[in-house]
This record gives sequence, structure tokens and C-alpha cells, in this order.
Amino acid sequence: MVLKRNVLALALASAGFCFSLGLHAAPADNNANPGSASVTSNAPTPNPQSQTTTSDDNAAPKKADQKTQLAKSLGGITVTGYNKSVETAVDIQRYADTIQNVVTAADIGGLPDQSIADALTRLPGITAQRIGGEASQINCGGLSGNFIQTTLNGRAQPTTSGTNYVQFDQYPSELINQATVYKSSQASLIEGGVGCTIAMATANPLDAKQEQTVNVDFRGSYNNQASDVYGANSMGYRFSAAWQGKFLDDTLGVGLGFARMVQPHVSEQFVGEAFDGLQTINAAGQQGYPSQGIQVQQNGGSEQRNGYVATIVWKPTDNLQVGADGFFSRYNDGSFGRGFRGQLFDQGQAQITNPVYLPNGAIVGGTVSSAGSNFGLETTADNYTTHSSVFSGGLNAKWNSGPWTVVADVSASRAVSSQINVDTTADPYTGLGTANPTLMSQSLTYGLNGLNIGSLTVPNSGIYTNLGDMALSRYGVYPYVYHDKNQGLRLETTYELTDNPVISAIEGGVYINNHTYNADRSAYVYGSEWGDNPSAGTPLPLNSSNAVTTCWRGDFASFPCFLAINGAAVLAANGVTNTTPLKSWANNWTYIQSGQVDVKSRDAYLMADIDTNVFDHSITGNVGVRVVRTSQYSSGLQEVDNNAGVPITDQTGVTSSNYIPVNHGVTYTDWLPSINLVYHFDDANQLRVSAAKTMAPPYISSLLAGHGAWEDSGQYNLWSNTSPLLKPMYANTFDLSFEHYFPESSGAFTAHVFTKHVESFVQQITYNDFDFAGAGITVPIDPNTGKPYLNGQYQTSFNNTQGGTVHGLDLFVQKTHFLPGIWSGLGVSAGFSLAQSAVKSESTISGPPQNQGLPGLSKKSATAALFYDNGTFSAQLSGTYRSSFVSDSQIAVNNQIVYFAPETVFNLQGAYNFTKNFSLLVQFLNLTNQPTRTYFGNTQQTGTIQYFGQTTYLGFNLKL
Repeated sequence: MVLKRNVLALALASAGFCFSLGLHAAPADNNANPGSASVTSNAPTPNPQSQTTTSDDNAAPKKADQKTQLAKSLGGITVTGYNKSVETAVDIQRYADTIQNVVTAADIGGLPDQSIADALTRLPGITAQRIGGEASQINCGGLSGNFIQTTLNGRAQPTTSGTNYVQFDQYPSELINQATVYKSSQASLIEGGVGCTIAMATANPLDAKQEQTVNVDFRGSYNNQASDVYGANSMGYRFSAAWQGKFLDDTLGVGLGFARMVQPHVSEQFVGEAFDGLQTINAAGQQGYPSQGIQVQQNGGSEQRNGYVATIVWKPTDNLQVGADGFFSRYNDGSFGRGFRGQLFDQGQAQITNPVYLPNGAIVGGTVSSAGSNFGLETTADNYTTHSSVFSGGLNAKWNSGPWTVVADVSASRAVSSQINVDTTADPYTGLGTANPTLMSQSLTYGLNGLNIGSLTVPNSGIYTNLGDMALSRYGVYPYVYHDKNQGLRLETTYELTDNPVISAIEGGVYINNHTYNADRSAYVYGSEWGDNPSAGTPLPLNSSNAVTTCWRGDFASFPCFLAINGAAVLAANGVTNTTPLKSWANNWTYIQSGQVDVKSRDAYLMADIDTNVFDHSITGNVGVRVVRTSQYSSGLQEVDNNAGVPITDQTGVTSSNYIPVNHGVTYTDWLPSINLVYHFDDANQLRVSAAKTMAPPYISSLLAGHGAWEDSGQYNLWSNTSPLLKPMYANTFDLSFEHYFPESSGAFTAHVFTKHVESFVQQITYNDFDFAGAGITVPIDPNTGKPYLNGQYQTSFNNTQGGTVHGLDLFVQKTHFLPGIWSGLGVSAGFSLAQSAVKSESTISGPPQNQGLPGLSKKSATAALFYDNGTFSAQLSGTYRSSFVSDSQIAVNNQIVYFAPETVFNLQGAYNFTKNFSLLVQFLNLTNQPTRTYFGNTQQTGTIQYFGQTTYLGFNLKL
């Protein structure tokens, strides 16, 4: 990302961003007390856009003049806390060439949010999807996180999600000084932001007002849901410390920051699983669409996040600045889940009597009993522990002389995510201790209750807590390990034109990036579900040291008690110790779903800054084009069977000749033109128009080349649901924004409308009679005919050709100092957004086929905050709302695409300042214990009902 000249002026003044250009965002006022009196300067706000005539003396000032005027404007602001953050963000937005929204350090650091994601949701049109109770994936412009480009200090960020979207809970809010959301595009922005581009920045120590500054923050936390979850700890804490220093006559700046979070991972959930096709459900011949099963589960554990940031900046002369910075975050989420799972209500494995039907034929209740050997109410002990880390850093230099500015940046970033993913099940058996234990016949009665907790009862609950009846059936470990890294080089230059009546500067640059993604799957399995395969391991007895009777409390108190099982301890007690997950041909999906993707991007852009006058009014902006040359290839294994491949020995020592190495890919070039124009009616009102062609890369995980195979009736069939031949998702975007700015930078009102026509979306598809040879895919020889197999099914991903359009409206108002006297510290912000799209995809996950909407799109969303600062006491009450939306994060055995119900989340926080250096803080997060609720198209077809509890923080802040 490159900065326009007018935005560079903002950075030099007080709140610039993009350290990769040798500039860091200015920190919050280190001299000021966060609760000091909210007073604005009496100096008038400059009018950089206004003009009354077309004469040279009275024409609107050029962007070079705006730098000085804006510096004066921001320099006159003496307010602190949330009021200051609003006014700083307003000025940054006002003088930018793109349509954007900003949150700044006083926003984020004054009363820290859980992560940068929470701060972003206070902006219009920005919504977050809560994962584990915390805002994580950001949705923007009616699109999911896979359509968002994210940078830190100007560098594209790797992801820990295993796909394209960034998990923003990886970024501690205490270490991020500013975040800018670009809602329109320009040629200098790194491609990928179809929904929006989110640019985070850390602080430049040379911008600190003091020679030495220290900021220490500590707060303890309490979660009120933890007492209902066995093994969960209700207490936690957050600690952060930051130091900045300037040396050698303020030419050398050093900054260090550390942030640590320890908190409970807590939730209780009721889960209804996906619905299947029309089936006969009992001996009486009744038919319907049964659910695959239900779950009730307690989730506990502990989350720990350590974040580090380091910066060094050297500016030996006014013309040269060099620097280095690094950011590192490690997140350990020790998450376990224990409870019951009733599965196989379908496929003839169970009898469903007294079924409760919906009008569409879906079955949402009844009595389920054994019809075959594989139905039962399993006791589950799952381990979802995830270790993830992100590193981002680089070296940069900026040189300017006369009209020339040259910037160079070299960077490296890396993300690693490893989820243990342990699935442990136990069942009641007869004949335990004999050579042939058998699964007990069982039954249960259940009922879904729409968006509320459902019911589950059993006639013989005592067997599920009796150590003499229960035994471990299966212990499976299925890790998900991802490595995602980028290596980048960016060279940019700007030449300012002083006398041109239309163009004020020419900018250009090149960007080279190598992106490598690795997926590594493996497995270890002892035993079998329901004990139906004794050769894989017989059921193992439990004892009181590895299985503890656990009962439910609160809203879940009606469910049967269960055994909280330590699966690893059960195996160890029975002499099973080697549980290392491995790749094996016995579980050939561990090879098929593993592989590497290499994407090389070579970009160049050229952009002209516009600064002219039309009809006695100033017009600013830019026009440019970005050219992107992309080469993407993936290596993996393709199954060919019948020993038609090459000998490969798996990690268990077994050699197979049923697979061949493959390397497939594609190279393509894209031209991405863009234009941004700002028409300044006067100093308070302006109209922005933007148009651009944008692109979002295909999901990196969908580019894997591995394929599994099966042969049937002389046909060769492939499965994988991935394809390295996928092209980007292109969009033509149009944005229009009217902006009114209140006097003395005390707020703004904006109305933004947009249209994004996305030419295609990545979807999964099954082709019949697919021409494999024509697509360059090897077709093995059929030993029965001596000729290549006939074409069969191909389960893959593709770019659909239909695409679709997303329309939206964002309204946002911020205002400070609108009341006199003691109430002058009162401020408000409020935003309301509408989005709609006709894009639909067919889904059978609710039984009868239905059309689902575009993932990530909420038709309505809103944000509001009321804040107050009287010099000693400050407080903020904020709330966010989003209507229902589609996502693939349903909690079940596999990810499922479901609807998320509307939700409203409130937070309350306050501070009391004893001195200018010391204050006490209190926060209440998820004030009303808003649950996450999902459903399968019809709100009566329950997906997940998940409660996380309210978290209370109490602590202090110390500034030196």
C-alpha cells in the first residue's frame, strides 16, 4: 500500500500510518491524562477545500497546502480519550482520497477491546462473526472475510484460519495504534479487498511527545458462565506494557510493547445436526427428513495470547528515514468439549417413533431407539486445542529530495496453526470384561426448540454414569496443521507536480510477493465408534481417576448427567501409549488433503493524483491502474489404484503403488483500473465517487491439487473439492459517499452507497462424465479392458459463471461537544447499514432443497456508542447488532453452512482517574450474555445454541 501526499501529511501531523513506508501511526497523547478535561482549542478549523473564486489568489489550496493546514487543525486538538479518537479519525477520513473509516489509539488503547476485531465493529458496515464468544472473522461490504485484504504496517498478513480470512482475535488491541478500513479501492492498494481493505498500523516512537514514555495496564477478569462447566476456570487477566524512547537529538526512536491475555474458554451448547433426504423412519413406514443427530456439550479450557511488537526508526537527515519493525502473536486456545452426542438418527440406523414434523417434512423431535448396531447416545470428550502464531516484520527506507519520494520495503510474514482435534467416545456395553462386549440397546427422546435450548431425556440415565457399564469405544486424533507465509518486496516512487492545473503528483511502484501455503493432515485412531470393529481395538474400561460424574447447571440442568472422560489417561491405564498421528494409506485422506500451494504475484501500478478546480469548487482524487501477474501451482498426490502409480511408503511403513505425484496450476494476468474523485462543495461538505475493478484470490485451501479416486462400473471417479486451476473472484465496484463535517473536527455525518458486481464465486460441484484427459488429469488403465477407464464423477471446486451483485447503504454519525458546560464531554456515534444480494446457492442441509443467501451478508446491521468524559470520570456504553447471515461455522462433526440468527451485543466500560498518571478501569463484556444461535434455513430447525457468559474486567492503568 502506498500513501497519497495528502495522507502522508496526516501521518507527519499526528496520526499517519503504514510504517512500511518509514512512517508509523502516531501514538495516543502520552502526556495527557485519559480522563482530563475535554476542551477544544479556540483556534478556528481551517477550510482546506473552500474557495469563492477561480482566481489564483483565492482558488482552493493544493494538497501541499493542506498538509500545513491539517497539521494546525490536529495540533489544536487537546481533547483526550474517546473524544480525541473521534476527532482524529474524522480528520483522517476527511482528507483521504478514498472512502474510509478509522479507529485510532485512544479508541483502542484507552479502554482496550478484546482484540482489534471489537474495535472495528464500531464502524458502519463492519460486522464480526463470533467464534468461541469473541469477535474473530470480519465481514465487510456484505461479503465474508475471504473477500477482505488485511495489512499490518503495509504488509499483507498471513492467516491462521486455513483459508483466506484473517482471525483478528490474533491481534491484541493494545499493540495496534490505528486501523483504517478502505471501502473503496485505488491502484496503490494491494489487491484482494473486494469487500474492503483493513490496514492496521503500529506506532512510530519518533512521533511520541516525550523523550521516554511507559504505559502499563493490568486488569483481572471473571466469567460468570464458567461455574456451570466442569473443569473451567472463571478467572483470567490482561496485562500490557509499552515503552517508547527517543535518542540522538530525536533522530533515533525505539519502541517495545508486550500484551498478555489469559482468560477462560467457556461455553455451553445444544446442537442440532444437519437434516438428510427423505427417508422411511420406522417400521410403520412413516417418512420424513430426519436430523443426523443432536449434541449437548460443555466447553471449557483456557485461552492464552502473548503479543510482542518492536520498532526502531532512524532519521539521520530530513531526507532519509530507515527503520525495522516486527510483530509477533502466539495464541494458545486449550479448548475441550464434554457431553453427549446422539448420532445416526438417519440412514436406517434408528427407529423414530412419535415424530414431530414441521410443515416442510423435517423431523424436529421424537423417540429414537436402536434399529441397528450403530445407534447410541455417545458420551463425548473432544479436544479442540489450537496453537497458532503470527509473525510480521520487515525493513524499510524512505528518501525524499525536492519533488521526488522513494520508498523501499522488504518483508516476511508467517502464520502457523495447529489444532489437535481429538474425538473421544464412550458407550454403555453389556459383557464388559468378556471377549465379546456388545453395545447396549438404547433410546432417547428429543425435541428441537427453534432458537432456544432443546430437550433430551433417556429412560435409563444411570447407565451413562456407571463405571461398570461405560467403556471407551474410540480415541481419534485428527490434527489440522497449516503453514502460511509471505515474502514481499515493494518499491514505490512519487513525483510531485507543482504547476500542473489538474495533476498534483504521479505515483508508481512494483510489488513482488511469494506466498506459500502448506496443509498437513494426519491421524491416529484407537478402537471404533460403538465398538463395531473389535480388530481396531476393544472397548477400554474406565475408572474413577479418568472418568468423573458431571451434571449440568443453570439453563442446561435438565439434561442427563455424564462422565467427564480423560481419553489419553484411559489409553495409558490400559497400556496404550504410542498415539502419534501419522499419514497412512489406511486413512488415505491424510495424503489427499495434504499438500503445498505456491502463489507468485508480480504487481505494477501507475497512479495520478488529481487536484483541480471545476465550477469554482475543488476536485481531488486519483486515477490509476494496477497490473497483476499471478502464477499459482500446487503439488500433491492423485490416486490411480491397481498399482498404476509409483511406490510410496507411508509413515507407518506401508508401501503403496496406487498414487502418483502431481503438480497442477495456472498463470494469468489482471488489469485493475480505479478512479476516486472528491468534489468539495465547501469546507464542511463533500461528495466522493469511486469506481474500480477489484479481485479476491480464490481461497488458498481450495487450490490443493490432491485427489482421491474410486472405480465403479468401468468409470474413474475423483474427489477432493479443491482445484489449483481456480481463478480469482473479480468484481466491478461503484461507491458514492456524501460527507458532512461538523465544526472544529467534532464529528461527521456520512452516507455511503455501494454496488459490487462479483463476476463469480468459488463453489463446490460434482461433474458427471468429466473429461479428465482433456483437463490434463491422468486417467489410469482399466485392467479389465486394457484401456483407460471411462470418464466418471469429478468432485471439485470451480468458479461459477453466474456471479451476482451486492448493494448496500452505510449511514454513520459521530459527534462530540454538542452540549454546554459539564455535559460538554458527552459524545455519541451511531451507524446503520443495509445490504442485499440476489446471490443464492442450493442447499439440502435442511432436508428439502432450499436456496441459501450469500455467506457473510447481513441485510441489516447497526452500531451505537454513548461516551462521556468529564476530566475525572469517563465511560462508554456500546452495542452492535447484525441480522441473520449465512456462514460455514456450524459446530458439528464437520463444518456446515447454516444461518446465524440475529444478535445484539452490549459492552460497558469506565475509568476513574485519580491522577494524570493513574486510573482505575472496569469493563463488562457481553453484558446480556447474548448467545450464538444457528439454524438450517427454518428457525425451527435448530443448529447451535451456544452461551458464553458475561466477562467482567477490573484493573488499572499507569502512565509514566
